[in-house]
Amino acid sequence: MRKAFDMVSETSEIKARTTPRAWRARIESRLDRVPSELQLGQTLKPAAILLPIIERETPSVLLTKRSDNMPTHAGQISFPGGRVHSGDKSLVDTALREFQEETGIARSFVTVAGFLDPYETVNSGFMILPVVGFLREDFTLNINTREVAEVFEVPLEYLCNPTKRSLMSVERQGVTREFHTIPFGGHTIWGATAEIIVNLSGRLCA
Repeated sequence: MRKAFDMVSETSEIKARTTPRAWRARIESRLDRVPSELQLGQTLKPAAILLPIIERETPSVLLTKRSDNMPTHAGQISFPGGRVHSGDKSLVDTALREFQEETGIARSFVTVAGFLDPYETVNSGFMILPVVGFLREDFTLNINTREVAEVFEVPLEYLCNPTKRSLMSVERQGVTREFHTIPFGGHTIWGATAEIIVNLSGRLCA
């Protein structure tokens, strides 16, 4: 498999097809234009997610609830994404492929805006590149029910509000780990998804 750093370009192939909103420039200015190299070590597996910001007058973020039958992170709230496949040209390609497979939304509806800090999942052993994209609001869902139980939107302003999240802790094998939780509409966002949101929030509020 190619090195993860060799699999991260390709944004020039994604063209904008929407009228820019005032908030787009601010978001783009706070993102990495070039993705960080993934530090995989001996055991971590490269993966990518798409953080889709829907281009409404008041922007929102599209999230999924994973099927209870998934082998990892079953039933959790997540961004569309997954591990690199051999046919993927880049990690951007991975994120867009997974997004289309899970939601049925064609990748042509997405304009890649930039990147956030890579995130390591401790239990499942992935190193994830978060790809932020602007999603045209005229999309139509065709959910892959084998992988996704539900798709829903959360206002970006809500996700970026630090008063809407809590910091929790859990002890495993004598090690205490802290993590954020974000409640919304009967769902609880936590794990890698919450930490990626916190990373985005920190950039936008800096």
